[in-house]
Amino acid sequence: MDIQAIFGLQFLLSIIVWSLIAKWLLAPWLGTKPTHEALFWLAIPHAFRYIGMVFLVPGVVSSEMPSTFATLAGYGDLSTGVIAMLALIALRYKWVGALALVWIFNIVGTVDLLNALPRQAAVPYFEAAWYIPTFLVPLLLVTHVMIFARLLRKK
Repeated sequence: MDIQAIFGLQFLLSIIVWSLIAKWLLAPWLGTKPTHEALFWLAIPHAFRYIGMVFLVPGVVSSEMPSTFATLAGYGDLSTGVIAMLALIALRYKWVGALALVWIFNIVGTVDLLNALPRQAAVPYFEAAWYIPTFLVPLLLVTHVMIFARLLRKK
């Protein structure tokens, strides 16, 4: 099996596992929570998005990593992570602009991930950072969808 096929299979299987966990465990539990609290829990994984800056670190990823991918992924994740942290604080302390921050980080983060997904040319250069797109990105995509669903849910 070639590297692209392995990557695709791992990505797909992680999407399935995270979706099942979300459906069977997370969604029922969050359904009992008020909106601000549910969004708080869903935003937590996104506060760690600064980890994506690892794509800018030579030695962790191949020195031949396309700089366009590395720059977009690294700084896109950093931006999303910082906004998500602000949203967490705002949700925790029930600030007036909390939901606006959730919308912003969720849109920025979703666009960042959707921008990175079609860039298959970068896959062979992930090296030690392989776990990010094959394990963490599927979790982030599933929680992005859950956040949009909660934000759009009728009260």
